[in-house]
Amino acid sequence: MESNVKKQYKNRASLLPLLALLLVAGLQTKVVYGAELDTVIKAGADKTAAAQASQRRIDSTVAQSDKLLRQFQLVNKQIDGLQVYNAQLERQIESQRQTMADIAESVENAALIERQIIPLSLSMLDALEQFIRLDLPFKLEERQTSVQQVRENMDSARFSAAEKSRQVLELYAIESEYSATLEQFDGVLTIDGQQRQGTFLRIGRIALLFQTADQSLTEVWSKADKQWQTVAAGDYRRAVADAIRMAKKQAPLDMIKLPLPAPAGSAANQNKAEVAS
Repeated sequence: MESNVKKQYKNRASLLPLLALLLVAGLQTKVVYGAELDTVIKAGADKTAAAQASQRRIDSTVAQSDKLLRQFQLVNKQIDGLQVYNAQLERQIESQRQTMADIAESVENAALIERQIIPLSLSMLDALEQFIRLDLPFKLEERQTSVQQVRENMDSARFSAAEKSRQVLELYAIESEYSATLEQFDGVLTIDGQQRQGTFLRIGRIALLFQTADQSLTEVWSKADKQWQTVAAGDYRRAVADAIRMAKKQAPLDMIKLPLPAPAGSAANQNKAEVAS
């Protein structure tokens, strides 16, 4: 029995190194497993960090893409607006080119017209002077002086051809107004060498009359005979007086009974007369 105990003790003693070896191996395995776990955890953390960094890069790329897209859309709108604006400018430029061509043509025509304006204006003045001589003899000095002044301006370098033409046309406009106006003005009429003070009455270009303030003398200009004729006493003198009041705006306009001169060769009074207004 003692030998069995010794034998068991001996067997146990021999197992001690084995147990120690197993214990050491277990500890080493635990250390190895712990190191591997740390490595795995660290690798997982690194992957997570890398994934987060990658996501941030993706988010940044998406944000940049959105920004670029908005800029692209804005630029496209600007391009569309510029295209419309450029098209409008092209139309304006074409219109300006056409205007320039028209102006150039007008300048060429203006030079030709300007050379023709002065001869035409002088011819119109000659015709107007002749017309005044043949017209009713009212305000002769004033009208002839106006024509003479414009004629002198024709030779002046102070006025352009256009201004000279305008002055001639203005004279024609003034003469034209006389045809449709009723006018009275004071003046002196010389009859048979005797000067008589009174009022002249012009009714358009239909009639030119003269009457003294006391209505003792009434004269009418005869276009046919180119002289003044005395109007006999009666209704005509009263009609002329009423017409003078109308011309002075002292009475409303009304029908006027005019003493028109008789045709040439009639028995009308043939007194010679001269007007001084």
